[in-house]
Amino acid sequence: MKQWLRSIPAVHELQNHERFLHLLKVSQLDTKQLTKQLKEVLDDIRTDLIEDRWPGSIPGTNSFMDDLFHILENKLDKQFSFTIEKVINATGTILHTNLGRARLSENAINHVVETARNYSNLEYKLKEGERGSRHSHVEALIKEITGAEAAMVVNNNASAVYLVLRALAKNKEVIVSRGQLVEIGGSFRISSIMEESGAILKEVGTTNKTHLFDYEDAVTSETAIIMKVHTSNFKVIGFTKAVETEELIELSQKHDAIFYEDLGSGALYDFRKHGIGEEPVVKEVIEMRADIVTFSGDKLLGGPQAGIIAGKKEFIDKLKKHQLARVVRVDKMTLAALEGTLIDYARGEHALRNIPVIRDLLVSINELDERCHSFVSKLLQRTKSYETKIFKDISQVGGGTMPDVELPTWVIALKHDTFTAEQLGRNLRTECKPAIVGRIQKDEFIIDLRTVTVEEENNLLDALVNLDPS
Repeated sequence: MKQWLRSIPAVHELQNHERFLHLLKVSQLDTKQLTKQLKEVLDDIRTDLIEDRWPGSIPGTNSFMDDLFHILENKLDKQFSFTIEKVINATGTILHTNLGRARLSENAINHVVETARNYSNLEYKLKEGERGSRHSHVEALIKEITGAEAAMVVNNNASAVYLVLRALAKNKEVIVSRGQLVEIGGSFRISSIMEESGAILKEVGTTNKTHLFDYEDAVTSETAIIMKVHTSNFKVIGFTKAVETEELIELSQKHDAIFYEDLGSGALYDFRKHGIGEEPVVKEVIEMRADIVTFSGDKLLGGPQAGIIAGKKEFIDKLKKHQLARVVRVDKMTLAALEGTLIDYARGEHALRNIPVIRDLLVSINELDERCHSFVSKLLQRTKSYETKIFKDISQVGGGTMPDVELPTWVIALKHDTFTAEQLGRNLRTECKPAIVGRIQKDEFIIDLRTVTVEEENNLLDALVNLDPS
């Protein structure tokens, strides 16, 4: 053992080795940085030798040098590779929270790249030659699409809720139905956000039933906001009662209180006309004369993570001037992505199909059927190791949105001659670039092409063929 340890070359010798010099060039590290990585590899090898678990060649041989530099190269690849990487989503869940929720449209992506690559007029008025506001870039689009008097954007919808409550109801009462005290992702609760904001929560009604008189009886001179929270991430059915938005707006106006509705998922497009869900459209709530409406950017809207606040100018102006507005403001890339997305909305029905979320929600079941059969045909032409089956199934919207909506789809079920479904799924996740995530159901690996682009189908086919051990 001591002989082996003594046979490990000294660091200064390894620094002159051709493979070390090559790594210096390709890794773009300086000598000090690369030497630090080399020393860590040598320490690990010495430990493995002492503990009799070194799997490589004997020190002092050419094979050992190959092993050493191979380990160093892998270490550098791992350390300096991106941890956020492309994934092919074959689950059929359109707004998959774990996989990044909404995919951006090409219009939004191109605008982000252009904005990131160059200087921009983020806070500068080109015509006037003076400082401007970052809020102005998307406000006009939001106003046009929703009919609101004014709008602003913050970094997510939880921030939007917090800002509204902090700026407009600190130390004042906010009336909310008990049935709407929702918990969103990551254990964040509306009640907790309200507590942090300094607003005083006043619960009314019961979990399943809240009447207009519950709100009326709760209003006092200390009431600042009557708040309605759209329960977009769960559904209460059976013996239920909720007060309609129009009634709460009328009650708010009667008592000179602000009516604020948190729509959560924030649909700008009416999916109901396609028989998909019951999500209210933001424009409809604004037309009812709601004072403030908040919603997400990366759910049904199909844009980047953002919290959008729209409503009456007198309240939006207060929010813009509040000190917290700077704390929760968005950066130029988010604004560019949102602007690129909203422009497609502003262009109308035809351009909306450019937005992946809308396209994937509205894709016809006949198109999915044809794609499944074409995919299976191509797969079986290249390998005979898979048993395939095509059958009707259900896709999910995901992202805590439309929990009761089931989208009819066609899926492909795969069984492999050698791998179990779990092994196949693991290999596709860990051995493939890009990684592929699907579903496992009844010992079969399920592929739902609803969330796979036509271009990604080729990646998926190659991966399935290349994993074939035969």
